[in-house]
Amino acid sequence: MKKLNPEKLFVKFKDGVNKVSPIILRRYTLTHSDKTAELFLVIGLTYAYENITSERDEVLAEWKFVNNQYVLNVFCHVGGENNKNKAALRYKIFIRELPLALEAICYGDRKLFEVHQFLKNSPIIVRFESVYPQYNGIKYFGRPKNYL
Repeated sequence: MKKLNPEKLFVKFKDGVNKVSPIILRRYTLTHSDKTAELFLVIGLTYAYENITSERDEVLAEWKFVNNQYVLNVFCHVGGENNKNKAALRYKIFIRELPLALEAICYGDRKLFEVHQFLKNSPIIVRFESVYPQYNGIKYFGRPKNYL
């Protein structure tokens, strides 16, 4: 697993979100540059759709309160609607790179976890979206404390 280089992570807060609130409605848009290996994290009340490219290799996440607990829901668009091999490759890349993406989200929003310690123990649920059943589904990816 690659380790996060904090010098290559750029964080922007927008849409009425600050470093410690709100929790619910807090959304993350994580994109990257293949050329520079830089990561760009936008934290807001809405996703940063303006940062999403046609490649659809971003990671989106949001906090929800489900069954009396906070849950970090993560979304990955596997796609490959017309090409099963492309879907398989994208799924493999998402699985490989998700620990780095989750580390970037947790590190980029570390003040939230410092103030709201209980969030460190929240489950991280990742939803993979694809037309192919083997690449469409939900996986448990641990807890934020595993990435801080």
